[in-house]
Amino acid sequence: MILYLHGFRSSPLSTKAQMLAKAVADADTNHLWVCPQLPAGPQDAINLCHNLIKAGAESPGNAAAKPLVIVGSSLGGFYAAWLAQYYRAHAVLLNPVVQAARDLAGQVGEHTQYHSNEPFIFLPQYVSELASLQTGLPTDPDKLFLMACTGDEVLDWKEMARTYAGCASRIINGSDHGISDFERWMPEVLNFISEASRAPDTL
Repeated sequence: MILYLHGFRSSPLSTKAQMLAKAVADADTNHLWVCPQLPAGPQDAINLCHNLIKAGAESPGNAAAKPLVIVGSSLGGFYAAWLAQYYRAHAVLLNPVVQAARDLAGQVGEHTQYHSNEPFIFLPQYVSELASLQTGLPTDPDKLFLMACTGDEVLDWKEMARTYAGCASRIINGSDHGISDFERWMPEVLNFISEASRAPDTL
């Protein structure tokens, strides 16, 4: 099962999600691709992921559903790191948020989604929920792959690099927070997913 988690204000319609979904389908590897619209509430988002992971593990013909590989972008990368530690799963972190409570404290209020203009409210309590999901340094660094861009205009790539120093990584010189040249680097992500998919399942 490949679980893709989008970033703050984003959706399954994000360019990276769409590109990866097509690449996984074209590769015909019999993976179960899951890319949900995440709710604004962090704990609601994590609970949704738990339910999706459980459903994937219990689905008929679950060879397609396991092992679990999580891909997360930005805030989705923060969630992916937490879930990877919880499930001892492999994860790809694309310009991930490292300190979510700190970085999103200024986002309390009303917003719209990037791809639909759908309004949502980021509540003050969500900052506390993010704080409760904060992890330390990776406990299984060999199971993580970091992709960070030095041109990220939203987050500090050096903080990402320090936090995930023991993990496989691709530090991209330039680019941006959305990794607009993702097509160039996507083969490395797919290769990591392919190798992770051959690892023993931990669920």
